[in-house]
Amino acid sequence: MKLILSILFLLLSTSAIGDDDFQWFTADGKKAPEQANQKAKGGLGGWLLITPDKDWEEKWQTPREHTPFFSQASDVKIGEELTVLPFFANPKLDNGGNFEIRCDIRVEDPEGTLSINEQDIPCAVGKLDMDPKSIFLTSTVIKFIGEEGDVFGKWTVYFDMKDVLRDVTVSLQASFNLVE
Repeated sequence: MKLILSILFLLLSTSAIGDDDFQWFTADGKKAPEQANQKAKGGLGGWLLITPDKDWEEKWQTPREHTPFFSQASDVKIGEELTVLPFFANPKLDNGGNFEIRCDIRVEDPEGTLSINEQDIPCAVGKLDMDPKSIFLTSTVIKFIGEEGDVFGKWTVYFDMKDVLRDVTVSLQASFNLVE
């Protein structure tokens, strides 16, 4: 098993203060139902997306007026890779427009063994100059590459995002299957 915890450096730069009212919506504008991988709590929105897209970073680095599309995956084979993309929205901002999101990250194999167990790591810190209700990618992504000897079955990613200024944590969970 090759799991890579990547830290991307993301410096965002606002003057608008994120409020405690945030909700995810579907593409047709309806309120999205809460799911294990996409929730909002106390104003903070969190979303985990598992993608097989090797070009996910290029897709993300597009102009703001362009909405990127990411394929989603639930299965991976030996030699293939998946990337877990943790998104957030509406961080609370201080008077200077600064925010801080810290994360606890665990990845559990089908036998219950933790291959990643990181606590209280900085996932997104910066200053915003745009609407805090926009969708942002954390600076921490997880890459999984299936290798010979890995345990087949359901792998689960637990990702807790804590808005330090708001003192709210959104606990997310997503899974994929390593198949033969």
